Amino acid sequence: MPKTRLTDRFGRTVNYVRLSVTDRCDFRCVYCMAEDMTFLPRQQVLTLEEIARVARNFVALGTEKIRLTGGEPLVRKDILELVREIGTYGLQDFAMTTNGSQLPAMADALRQAGLHRLNISLDSLDASKFRTITRTGNLSQVLDGIDAARDAGFRRIKLNVVVMKGRNDEEVPALIEFARRKQVDISFIEEMPLGQISEHDRGLALCTSDEVRALIRPHHELIPTTGDSGGPARYYRMPDSGTRVGFISPHSHNFCATCNRVRVTVEGRLLLCLGNEHSVDLRRVLRGHPVSDDKLQETIINAMDLKPERHHFSSKGDVQILRFMNMTGG
Repeated sequence: MPKTRLTDRFGRTVNYVRLSVTDRCDFRCVYCMAEDMTFLPRQQVLTLEEIARVARNFVALGTEKIRLTGGEPLVRKDILELVREIGTYGLQDFAMTTNGSQLPAMADALRQAGLHRLNISLDSLDASKFRTITRTGNLSQVLDGIDAARDAGFRRIKLNVVVMKGRNDEEVPALIEFARRKQVDISFIEEMPLGQISEHDRGLALCTSDEVRALIRPHHELIPTTGDSGGPARYYRMPDSGTRVGFISPHSHNFCATCNRVRVTVEGRLLLCLGNEHSVDLRRVLRGHPVSDDKLQETIINAMDLKPERHHFSSKGDVQILRFMNMTGG
C-alpha cells in the first residue's frame, strides 16, 4: 500500500471512502427521504464499472476502508459483481450499510464475495412502529436478515438506530438487550438535518447522545473504549458483554476534528463533508478520460483542499442541506 497522498488543509489524513451505489431504496424511512421520491435517471448514475474504478483509484491513493451505501445498496442490480471486484483490492476494512431487507437471501453470497462487515439499520423492535418509521419495511424480514448475517460469519455486525423523541427513544433499553442477545454492536445516531421533510419536526424529535446514555445508565454501566473505529462513532463497552455501544453525535459532540472520510454519491459527486456542499464532479472526469486514471487521481488529490474544517448543524431542525440522506448513504 503506498503512503497516502490524501491529506486536507487541516492535516487530517483521508483513508476512508463511502461509496453510494444507488439512490433507490425499498424503504422510505421518515428521517431519510420524502414518501413520494423522484429518483435519478439511469444516465446520471455511475455504472458499476465506474464505481469500481473510483474505488480502485482511491485505494491507489492510500484508502484503507471502503463502505458501500445507498439508498439501499442491495437493490442495485448485480451488486455482488461490484462486491467481488472491490473485495480483491486488499482493503483493511470493506463494509456495507443496509436496511437488512435483502439479507435473508444475500448475506451468505456477500460474505463469500469478500465483504467484511455489515451495519444494519434497526430503529424499532415493534412491528407496527417499525412500519411507521420505514413506511414500507417489514420488521420480521430485517430480523431474519440479522440472523442470516450472523450465520454467514460477518465480523462485528453493528445495528444502527436513529433515535427520535416520542418515536422510538423509549425502546433504547430494549434495543440494547437485543444487541446483547444477538452478540452484535449497536450505535445510536442523532438525526441529521438533510433534505426537506414534513413528516415530523426534527427540532422536537432530536434526542441527543447524552440523553440516550441517560436512558441506558439505569440498566448498564458504559465504559469508554480506547479503540478507534475509523468512523464517527464513540464507543463504550459494558462489563458483562462483548457488545459495544456507539454514539454518533453530529449535533451534540462534533466529531469533525478527526474526520478521515469522504463520500462519493451515486452521481459521482465527491463530497468532502456530509454537512456541507463542498464537492467535485468525478463523473465528468471518469467519462471524459475513459482510459487513463491520471486526471481522476489528480482531481481527487486536489479536492482535499475543499474539505472544510467542520460542519455546523443546527439543533432546531433547520434544513441546511437540501439533498436527502439517500443520496449519500450517511
